[in-house]
Amino acid sequence: MSFQAWFECIRCQDRRYPLDQVIYECECGGLMEVRHDMAALQQRSGLEWRDLFEQRYMRTTWPYGSGVWGKKEMVCPEVEDGNVVSMYEGGSNLFWAERLGRELGLKELWIKQCGNSHTGSFKDLGMTVLVSMVNQMRCDGQDIPAIVCASTGDTSAALAAYGAAANIPVVVLLPKDKISVSQLVQPIANGALTLSIRTDFDGCMRLVRQLVQRENVYLANSMNSLRIEGQKTVAIEMVQQFDWNVPDWVIIPGGNLGNVTALGKGFLEMQQMGMIDRVPGIAVGQAANANPLYRSSLKNFESFEAVEAKDTLASAIRIGDPVSWERAIRVMRQFNGVVEEATEDELADACARADRTGLFTCPHTGVALVALEKLLARRVITPDSRVVVVSTAHGLKFPEVKVKYHQNQLQDFDVTPARVNPPIEIDADFDQVRGAILGSLESFLPQSSGVN
Repeated sequence: MSFQAWFECIRCQDRRYPLDQVIYECECGGLMEVRHDMAALQQRSGLEWRDLFEQRYMRTTWPYGSGVWGKKEMVCPEVEDGNVVSMYEGGSNLFWAERLGRELGLKELWIKQCGNSHTGSFKDLGMTVLVSMVNQMRCDGQDIPAIVCASTGDTSAALAAYGAAANIPVVVLLPKDKISVSQLVQPIANGALTLSIRTDFDGCMRLVRQLVQRENVYLANSMNSLRIEGQKTVAIEMVQQFDWNVPDWVIIPGGNLGNVTALGKGFLEMQQMGMIDRVPGIAVGQAANANPLYRSSLKNFESFEAVEAKDTLASAIRIGDPVSWERAIRVMRQFNGVVEEATEDELADACARADRTGLFTCPHTGVALVALEKLLARRVITPDSRVVVVSTAHGLKFPEVKVKYHQNQLQDFDVTPARVNPPIEIDADFDQVRGAILGSLESFLPQSSGVN
């Protein structure tokens, strides 16, 4: 059975371009999106697609054990198996946050831990598709000397790793002093040319757009819709993990808004292919210091205006001019989506609360958790709902935020920590150790135990 996909403008939709053509925008200014031959995909029943995906899932047959490439027919059929660049991304834990959900008054709360991936974020899912397509193009003789991206940290890490695996040169532009050390070291370690630019992400993105217009380098930001095809498998995988049952709500942190676009696309295509019979509600959380989609939602998405993003602990979504805004608004309209915002104090507290229940959340997941709390309070989400929060990165990428929180050193962000838990420094003396333990946990040792 033959499957095909192509680029198509999201606005005019009257021109097709092959996936191996270097094109990001239409003449009308609209972004491209990947469209699939749905008639060919629908020749298999939804049940047959489910069975095929189950047979492949997390197995070792190349490349179909990958959570992305196991869905190759509906992701990127143009790449030959031998040119796939994969690190067996996907297959991340769908964590039942039973204790946190109970504290919030929610029947079922699940965290899709996309940060449990090769480079520690969901960006691996899209980057495997993009780098594989570039690898295919280079093998077919196209002259693509390097891949370039602007990044707030996670995109550069994923691109550098996959580029290194494929032996393709990578250039990353990062905003100086606006990403964590953990994120900065990843592209450096993987050999990418790393440029630390004295600007913010939006400034880096403007420079990257000039580079791809004037030089023969390939764009790796989510403006390139090949990324969306990999990221949409988050939607497919979470439904698969629920035995093909659709959750009631999915909550997504929103920055450049590629993930909003991707998950919406994944749900809609599954419905078209007969794998599911309904779609969930979609909610987006944004940091109040970088909230253009939230502001648009206040006007029912009738208009969209970029903002100047301010500093936020959720640095990966510190984006005031997201390139995927038009695609994201279309998804929000299709899903009757809602948007909430989180202050710095709210997102920091949400992270600390979640961590106290066994999670280890990134600040962006904290933003999504704040959105959940507010939507529960407004009864938009009801307590009997099954909710999935998309956790976009591993908490270990942001150790400085957590350390400063527990040291009460986030005053610059107007954070008043409510759940600090600093280490207690004492001498190597048993009585001091025992006193510290009993002082903190009165029931830890029985008072009448006679232990001295």
